[in-house]
Amino acid sequence: MVAWKVVTVEARQLFRLDNEVLAFRFTATMSDRAGEAPQERLSSHGRLKLWLHAAGLAVPDVSPAELQDAIGLREAIYRAGLAVATTQRPDPGDAAILNRAAAAGQSRPALDENGLAVWNLSKQAPVPDALGVLAADAIHVLGGPDRDRIKACEGPGCAGLFLDTSRGGNRRWCSMNTCGNRVKKARLANK
Repeated sequence: MVAWKVVTVEARQLFRLDNEVLAFRFTATMSDRAGEAPQERLSSHGRLKLWLHAAGLAVPDVSPAELQDAIGLREAIYRAGLAVATTQRPDPGDAAILNRAAAAGQSRPALDENGLAVWNLSKQAPVPDALGVLAADAIHVLGGPDRDRIKACEGPGCAGLFLDTSRGGNRRWCSMNTCGNRVKKARLANK
């Protein structure tokens, strides 16, 4: 887990940053996946740069090709996560995308001057390194011992991925503060 750097107000307004799994936080850059109008939050290379910075993976710049690589990786993570959440095997093509991105990354974890975990990205390929961190995190969660705790949010229109760490394993929403709160408010309004 990397330390969170100072998250700007702009990043908080644009992105959902509350998922405890970094790879699933990345998939949330496409919101309302199960709704009528999914919303792309990575609509520019500047927005990807902003999200990476908020995730502790600060890069100096992002090219248009790197933005497309990031979106492709994000979608592979989401599809693989949804497959695992529904007790299916991830598509081999998605697994290949994750494996390639993880292998290409050359990042190294380190402790910063405050003793917090950070990612050191290379100067030669910082974006592929950052994508490698995201892919490795996805691989760790999707193929690890907690894979049976991966779920898709039941909130209206959401379908965001999350790791159910509740004692009873009965969590239904990606976040109580967003989707869970909306469902409970709707129930109260209908009474």
